[in-house]
Amino acid sequence: MSKRKVLLRVNDRDHEVWVTPSDSLLDVLHDDLGLADVRYGCGEGVCGTCTVLLDGSPVNGCLLLAVQAEGHDITTLRGLMSAGGGMHPLQECLLRRGAAQCGFCTPGMVLTALDLVRRCGRPSREEIRYALVGNLCRCTGYTKILDAVEEYAALAGPEDIQEGAGR
Repeated sequence: MSKRKVLLRVNDRDHEVWVTPSDSLLDVLHDDLGLADVRYGCGEGVCGTCTVLLDGSPVNGCLLLAVQAEGHDITTLRGLMSAGGGMHPLQECLLRRGAAQCGFCTPGMVLTALDLVRRCGRPSREEIRYALVGNLCRCTGYTKILDAVEEYAALAGPEDIQEGAGR
């Protein structure tokens, strides 16, 4: 299969990469660009471990071809870091609540929850539970994750919520 050069905009930086038509976005981000925060879990779009934001919306990197992502803005967990390398406030809530044990699911959980809060403002616990249904965690039992997302939603300011979102 012949390779094709694509331009991917990842975490506000442009990257030229050579991909085959069958290369998943997950493989290119993790293997070619070295982004360890995009992780392989199931390869079937079930676990949420490879979640990235594509134009601000969560997608499973294992189900999207890299060529399909060309021309879109891709954000990984690393893209949420502050200029000084600090954690995103949602990550701080997860840490404070003890919601990340092994940390393997954390990037997908954070990106999915962040999208929810941006869209809904202050989601109910049931809405958080529903939004995270595609993100599997084998360590925490989810309660602490739900608590952390609720805490972040309560702390989020207007700049953290998309216009028109909320109740």
